[in-house]
This record gives sequence, C-alpha cells and structure tokens, in this order.
Amino acid sequence: MSVVIVIPARFASSRYPGKPLAMLRGASGQEKSLIRRSWEAAQAVSGVDRVVVATDDDRIRAAAEAFGAEVVMTSETCANGTERVAEALDVLGGAVEIAVNLQGDAPLTPAWFIEDLVAGLRADPGADLATPVLRCDGQGLAALLDDRRAGRVGGTTAVFGAGNRALYFSKEVIPYTGQTYADGVPTPVFHHVGVYAYRPAALDAYRRLAPGPLEGLEGLEQLRFLEHGRPVLCVEVEARGRQFWELNNPTDVPRIEAMMAAMGLD
Repeated sequence: MSVVIVIPARFASSRYPGKPLAMLRGASGQEKSLIRRSWEAAQAVSGVDRVVVATDDDRIRAAAEAFGAEVVMTSETCANGTERVAEALDVLGGAVEIAVNLQGDAPLTPAWFIEDLVAGLRADPGADLATPVLRCDGQGLAALLDDRRAGRVGGTTAVFGAGNRALYFSKEVIPYTGQTYADGVPTPVFHHVGVYAYRPAALDAYRRLAPGPLEGLEGLEQLRFLEHGRPVLCVEVEARGRQFWELNNPTDVPRIEAMMAAMGLD
C-alpha cells in the first residue's frame, strides 16, 4: 500500500494572488519558486511512493513541469486543498494507503514532520486523518500575536484533548495566555502545521459533508471534519532546531528568507 504526497496549488488567492510562483531566496542567494521549494521538501520525505502537484492553473503546471514535478490537473471548483487532493486521487487511481496534503505554502516543513505524521496515523486506526502541531516557544508565540495585532491573518493554532484528539483550530491565538514567555521557553500554544495525512475513505467522506459555519468563519478546511464529529489526530512534532513558518501573506516572504538564511537552507 502506498503513501502519496499531493501538493495542492492554486493561482487565485484573495490574500496573495499567484502565491505558488512567488520567488524565495535561499541562503546562497539562489531564488526558487514557492511551489518548487514545497516540492523539494516533499522529495526529502522517506517512505513516500509518489509526489504530485495538483493544480487548476496552466501557469503553475508549466512551472512545476519545468523543474521535473509530476502534475495532476484538477477542476476550478475545488473549494480547498482537501477537495483538490481528493480529486487528484481520483485521477491517479490505484491503491493508496495514506494521502498526504502538503500545502504549497509550507516550504520549511522538515521531512520528519511528515514521517512522524504518517507513523502517527498508522498507529491510530480510529482517526480519519492526522495533522502536525508544533509547540510554540516565546519567540514563535510573539510572532503569532504580532500578526494578530497588525490585523494580518497569519498562522493557525490548535487545541487538543485526550488521545491528542483535536478540539478546535483557529486563526486566533488559542488558548489565551496572559503570560509573557522568553525566547526558547515553551508555551501552552501549539502552531498548527498545514499538512494533513488522510485515509482515502476520509477524503471520500469529506466531499459529501456540507461545509459548516465554523469552517466558513475561520476559513479552515479541517474544521469540516470536526463540525461533523469526525476524529482528527494531532501529532506533536519536534522542531529539532529548525524554524518553521508558512507563507500566508506577501509580508511573510522576508521572514521566511531570513529563516532560510539563518538555517543555511538554499
């Protein structure tokens, strides 16, 4: 049974049109597109049988094929990345054990985040899907709070209960804490990493579930599972000295480039 990574990418974005083709400069000064860096991150993951880019845009297809990616064309009607991954599996066919949705805006995702995610889902047969969470230190929490104070919709946070079952995901910073934490000091806030591992049956079910009000308010596709009582497993991952951020807004480009420079990532 195979593990497939699908990178959903769309050109039309209200916050950042053309985001997959945005250029990011690495530590040596070399520029690569966001979609290429996300694809290279997927290529570094062990235990994966196939990596594909799923898009509805010919510009993204041409750019991805130019650097060697396999591309699956999907319809413009996909409401989010989960629906695009489900449609991509329809096109690919074949037996798939786990489908991984690596969002095309997360080029700093370390390979072990995805490897631990797949292992976590395999170890929990009761979960429909799994997603990673990373405990924020004081610096990471401050960055999330700075975005909110500036009115920017940035990273997502997660709260979970017994058995690491997700309780909620939000673009607000939750849970509330009035404390101040120094850099490097662990906090009770978990940054949700925008990667998902699904069982194919969960993807099939997702397309039949009606979007709920919370999904609409937050703009978070995974809330559809929670609003319909479907179990979502949060897998805590370790940074191991790596910095992590997603490209949500144009202002994130210099932040991510600074992180790549600091970590020596080209």
